[in-house]
Amino acid sequence: MALASDTGRRPTISLTTDFGHQGPFAAVMRAVIAARCPDATVIDLTHDIPVHWPPEAGFWVRRAYPYFPPRTVHVAVVDPGVGTERDIIAMTVDGHRFLAPDNGLLGDLLEIRPEATCVRVDVDRLRTKLDLPPPSATFHGRDLFAPAAAALAAGRLDISELGPTWTEWVPSQVDAPESRSNGIAGTVISIDTFGNLITNIDRTQLTEIATPSVQVAGIRLSLASTYGRVSPGDYLALINSFDVVEIARAEGSAAAGLGIGRGAPVRISAE
Repeated sequence: MALASDTGRRPTISLTTDFGHQGPFAAVMRAVIAARCPDATVIDLTHDIPVHWPPEAGFWVRRAYPYFPPRTVHVAVVDPGVGTERDIIAMTVDGHRFLAPDNGLLGDLLEIRPEATCVRVDVDRLRTKLDLPPPSATFHGRDLFAPAAAALAAGRLDISELGPTWTEWVPSQVDAPESRSNGIAGTVISIDTFGNLITNIDRTQLTEIATPSVQVAGIRLSLASTYGRVSPGDYLALINSFDVVEIARAEGSAAAGLGIGRGAPVRISAE
């Protein structure tokens, strides 16, 4: 097995959770990784996923992973089913490795990348290989995900050793955008710190619409190129830096102004 160091790069691990920053949970995961793979660079993608909302974690992991070095291990722990019979899955695609609870978090990525290799983690096998004590009922991020990520990053473990191939993974809790005769129907999937409403509608899905018009919360918006192309306080729609449709309010919060949030429907049609 080739070690991560054989590539000439330090191994990299990304962390995505809903733990926030008010407790020690994210730091303890980093500490476990540091103890087991001290050479790893650990990058916090975000710890501000809304609690119990796997679809947003999956959205950001899918959109962000291509910016990381090859062979990065991406750990995403938004896990309302922790301690129950829910499974843990691991997958590899584009040379990247992913670990997450099987609750739909990776469902969107698995759906669009059918060539991905996915396995169901055999927890007993993992514990034996890594000499792990029984996990707690409430903190698998520390007890299972962090040790597994460290072993994968260090080259001491391969995805194929974690368990059997798995094809019955849980799909995303949010439906993919749907193309219809009169346009595209999608969903607000995230709200950033500025109050911008970020949808799951990709730029590539607009290619068949000559002049797209975005309908949300009872208003209709043409696509603008950037925030400064409208007057302060005005609403606009644009393609953001992650190549998805976003609804914004110049120098203000679209979420607060429109009174909508995650899960709100968005439609795009020709003007």
